[in-house]
Amino acid sequence: MRTIDIVYFNAGGGHRAAATALEKIFKKENKYNVRLINLFDMIDPSHLFERTTGLEPEELYNKRLAKGWTLGLAQELKFFQLAISLGTTIIAERLKKHWDATKPDMIISVIPNFNRPMYLAASGTPYVTILTDFADFPPHFWIEPDQDQHFICGTPKAVEQAKEIASPKSTIHKTSGMIIRPEFYQAREMDKDAELEMVGLDPSLVTGIVMFGGYGSKVMKMISRKLEDEQLILICGHNKPLAEKLRKQKTSAPRLIVDFTQDIGYYMNLADYFIGKPGPGAISEALHQLLPVILERNMATLPQERYNTEWVEENEVGIVLKSFSDIQQGVNHLVMNLTQFKERSSNINNTAIFEIPAIIDSIMSKHYAH
Repeated sequence: MRTIDIVYFNAGGGHRAAATALEKIFKKENKYNVRLINLFDMIDPSHLFERTTGLEPEELYNKRLAKGWTLGLAQELKFFQLAISLGTTIIAERLKKHWDATKPDMIISVIPNFNRPMYLAASGTPYVTILTDFADFPPHFWIEPDQDQHFICGTPKAVEQAKEIASPKSTIHKTSGMIIRPEFYQAREMDKDAELEMVGLDPSLVTGIVMFGGYGSKVMKMISRKLEDEQLILICGHNKPLAEKLRKQKTSAPRLIVDFTQDIGYYMNLADYFIGKPGPGAISEALHQLLPVILERNMATLPQERYNTEWVEENEVGIVLKSFSDIQQGVNHLVMNLTQFKERSSNINNTAIFEIPAIIDSIMSKHYAH
């Protein structure tokens, strides 16, 4: 049985979610030995950074997301990429040492920024980059030029970028969307009204779900306050202080405050629309559950997520606000046109997680045919 290494990191949570989704689908097919590898465990196996700073490398980034300190990240990204570029040789040597010892038959990357040193370290092992964003944010984010590798892209925009940027020797594969967890495709028999009552919500009211990744965001307090007359489910993730503050808010409409949960699909099934950050995974999961989305786009929006909001507007599956301070107007417009938004959401037929194994099989077969 051939071995696949899937490389992820924990910055933002979406990359790990994509990796674990792929692991589940591969294990179900039982064709490959799949290993999930945290990039920073290979780069810093002794965890010197964590022992020196008291933080894991991704933790500072996640704390900034939770506090909403994202203004200026586009500029910081360039410095980060410069540091990676200057350290490419050292990073590649450390990764190569790991892969020379563990000998994978394929390496799949679901992370940006590090694909140059990882490709160099792969040393001829089939190398696949799966874009977990709706589009690349060039240069040197997802798609690197002059690399004879495979790219898996979930939107026409990403395919177009790959054709423009990638080496002519590269192979570009198209899927119908972003990776979302296999459990979202499992039929769930439930009485929505009964479930709403069970969790303390009113079945006669339209329900919004508010979600800002695994660490929540302080903007959720403002959204909850401005939507005091709207029934909401607020997913706070690992941010327990945020959850406690939301529970103390006085609102005229019912609220359900949820700490970290693995069953996002259950709570999405209780909702009628989604409010949150324009992360590719969250958007894709919401639309799969037929929830039109309300997003924000401004200077504080993560640079790699700005195109996601354009995609939502192009496909007319949600509303993009300049600021969540206008959230009440956005909700009013969406609810008035909820049927139309849901119909357009139903046209987004994303089965990428089931398409990728066949692509991987094809790459494996061609590479190891001789």
